[in-house]
Amino acid sequence: MKSINSSVLDKVYKDELDVDVKERILLVIQVISDNQHIESVAQELHRSRSWAYKWYKRYNDKGLEGLNDKPRIGKPSTISKETMEKIKQELSASNTGGNFRQTEVMDIIQKRTDVKYHKVHIYRLLHKWNFVPKIPQKKFIRTAATPEDKKSFKKGYKIS
Repeated sequence: MKSINSSVLDKVYKDELDVDVKERILLVIQVISDNQHIESVAQELHRSRSWAYKWYKRYNDKGLEGLNDKPRIGKPSTISKETMEKIKQELSASNTGGNFRQTEVMDIIQKRTDVKYHKVHIYRLLHKWNFVPKIPQKKFIRTAATPEDKKSFKKGYKIS
């Protein structure tokens, strides 16, 4: 790989927003421009030798692009995108104003697809679809209490 000018590395370092990538660029700058040994730079950055060698090798192989994280691919969904889009459209067509209980959405998805998602994942889906999950609100148990009863129940300073 062709080596990059130290002024270019400095500019890239200043313009980089990702902290992890910025640290990797700093490693390369210190090794190339300052002629420091990789192990001493790793020690300065409070990183392991293997971390430093890994990122320096990726820089040598792929240049600055090698310092970026590789894309991570998760487990593929068992439900097709078209089916999830239909469920989303069905929910947005309902007249609840976009407020849903997680269990309601979980039941709808399970009835349509025979796949049961966890409540946390349903919350993520609702957030991704810009829906608002219904959250239980505090309710007064004794709504029939008189204003005097409610006032006496409130915490506060009592002057005797």
